[in-house]
Amino acid sequence: MSELCDFGLIGLAVMGENLALNIESRGYRLAVYNRTTSKVDELINGRAQGKNFVGTYSLEELVGQLKRPRKVMVMVKAGPAVDHVIESLIPLLEPGDVVIDGGNTHFADTERRTKYLEEKQLLFIGTGVSGGEEGALKGPSMMPGGSLEAWPHVKPIFQAIAAKVGPNEDIPCCEWVGPRGAGHYVKMVHNGIEYGDMQMICEAYFLLKHAIGLTNSELYDVFAEWNQGVLDSYLIEITRDIFSVADPEGSGELVDKILDTAGAKGTGKWMSQLALDLGVPSTLVTEAVYARSLSADKPGRVRASKVLKGPEGRYEGDRDEFINQVRQALYAAKICSYAQGFVQLRAAAAEHDWPLNYGDCALLWRGGCIIRAVFLDSIKEAFDTEPDLENLLLAPYFRDQVHEAQPAWRHVVSTAALLGIPTPAFSAALAYYDGYRRETLPANLLQAQRDYFGAHTYQRIDREGTFHTDWLRERKTP
Repeated sequence: MSELCDFGLIGLAVMGENLALNIESRGYRLAVYNRTTSKVDELINGRAQGKNFVGTYSLEELVGQLKRPRKVMVMVKAGPAVDHVIESLIPLLEPGDVVIDGGNTHFADTERRTKYLEEKQLLFIGTGVSGGEEGALKGPSMMPGGSLEAWPHVKPIFQAIAAKVGPNEDIPCCEWVGPRGAGHYVKMVHNGIEYGDMQMICEAYFLLKHAIGLTNSELYDVFAEWNQGVLDSYLIEITRDIFSVADPEGSGELVDKILDTAGAKGTGKWMSQLALDLGVPSTLVTEAVYARSLSADKPGRVRASKVLKGPEGRYEGDRDEFINQVRQALYAAKICSYAQGFVQLRAAAAEHDWPLNYGDCALLWRGGCIIRAVFLDSIKEAFDTEPDLENLLLAPYFRDQVHEAQPAWRHVVSTAALLGIPTPAFSAALAYYDGYRRETLPANLLQAQRDYFGAHTYQRIDREGTFHTDWLRERKTP
């Protein structure tokens, strides 16, 4: 009998195929399967030719090729397809075998699947995988959660294939996140922050383009400079590069020929919906989701542009100074965005009894993933210093950074409003900051209104207890 395999992988679309090649490149023998079996032949006879792969043509054959405890990773479209594969695997597996879902799965499905498989004496891991096609091949960020007993079985493989960071590039961007759906929840928050980051970068671009008229060549130079400082990140880097790409089918740059309608896969919406369920103000991701929704209504915006009026014109102040102010506004808003993400993680951890390590979460995002940035080192340091930090804005480093950027941030948001340039994320971040820093908010009036029309009661600042007033009777009449 031929040597058994260390790992099995189901689903050979681009992400699955690249992950398989990554795993094999780290010294592991791999069995692969795809429902459309021609994909197995294409891989074995193509990119995997001569490598330590075994192609299989049924789930029975795949399972039969694996060492015990078997480790099977499912890389199929999130949703019912995952449940179908799991149900097909269960009769073929033995107690202690490990099933892994590496898709973009809603955390509640992972909560359910972990409990279900554990009841059948099987182990389950739901792992977020970030980094796109390139990350899957060269080193992704991985966020595993589920059955803790399964972690020792997959830890060497996962940490071998993950992106590496640190002075010696030997710290893997993969660590156990927590029980049940914790890993996929952390991945969802990563994606929500990604939505916010992308929206804020787009607002900075739009301001520089329309407020002071920068060309794409000048925008390239600006983003190249920004990528050397505190904004150093994958998204700033690729934004820089985008401005340098010529239209292969005509003159000018390609970015100017792309229709201004943005797509979405739903993870940002999940984060926003779950934030509402938890009662936490994740306003940046919500505004980013709405911005994409508004962009998708291109026909409506075209019609409205012919009817609705607003200010036009350019910024008349110092151009270089404004560029620097936009940079500061982007950084301050980014801090608020990540602060909101970690506040939501804290609330979810309390709700679902997940013992999350927030410094480790920041480290997981330090390399391999879409939001990877130098900035995340400072977040890890903040949580390492104070593991129970209530809000990143309260950490001395981030507090001082926002204080320093605040005048520029306010100037940019007010200038955008005066020029009629939409900056929903910049503005939402500033509103969040101003709301969070104020000891009092107008909710006293709101609660009075609720008590007036619905007898919802209220509390007082000068005595304990719950109160209700007959406002109609007590009001002053002329």
